[in-house]
Amino acid sequence: MTVPPATPSCQYFVLTFYLVVNRVLRFLWQAQGKLEIGAAVPLTVELDRSSPVPLYYQLAQAIEAAIRDGELAPGDRFENELALAKRLSLSRPTTRRAIQELVDKGLLVRKRGVGTQVVQNPVHRRVELTSLFDDLARAGQEPTTTLLDYQVGPPEEDVARELNLALDREVVSIRRLRCANGEPLAVMTNYLPVEIAPDAEELESSGLYQSLRARGVHIRLARQRIGARGATRAEAQLLDEKPNAPLLTMARTAFDDSGAAVEFGNHCYRASRYYFDTTLVDR
Repeated sequence: MTVPPATPSCQYFVLTFYLVVNRVLRFLWQAQGKLEIGAAVPLTVELDRSSPVPLYYQLAQAIEAAIRDGELAPGDRFENELALAKRLSLSRPTTRRAIQELVDKGLLVRKRGVGTQVVQNPVHRRVELTSLFDDLARAGQEPTTTLLDYQVGPPEEDVARELNLALDREVVSIRRLRCANGEPLAVMTNYLPVEIAPDAEELESSGLYQSLRARGVHIRLARQRIGARGATRAEAQLLDEKPNAPLLTMARTAFDDSGAAVEFGNHCYRASRYYFDTTLVDR
């Protein structure tokens, strides 16, 4: 008798049912004291030892799938490599390499005194004319802002050039720390002509572009440069990273409906928590 392949709707039902059962069992284990809150979450993994695919890679892929599918949630503690190796009959170097692969991808993090934890999914941002505040809110994450500096004064030469302003004109320089769900994500420095700049208090509760729209300034076009570099000590401290940790950088000059430059920004993002997405089309 030949068993017909499962339909996509059936596969979706089975996956959903499995995730629900997994969560219910974890709740019951916690209630019965069999799984302490904050204890490491066991994960069912099937490995094909006859496959030419390395075991560490199979293990890393299985753990990543569990994170992506929600079986392992942000904040869950993960088994230590020794316990995982013993349970799966693997060598410790194999489990260590698999876990390190996911640490390097930003899906797991090692914390002293806590162990290995699942982190929030990286922020996925398309290269479009949007603000980070709007992107986070659209993705269902909670953006918060800490205002680090707010000054009014004459611009530096590079800022004056980007905004097409004379050196004796005043600009507002704003430096902020942006967090997603309470986790630091980016350090942003922006420069605007003083006539259109939002108040300092307003920037702690709303995004910059949102505040500009409320003032009738509609950003229509932007010139943007994306790069990468190591974090300075000050940036590392703000972003909860190590000095010289990899950062993504973005420099953007934004223009309004009339073609006037209204904002110039220099931003840096944690590479472990953030990436840009582009679509390329053949002409």
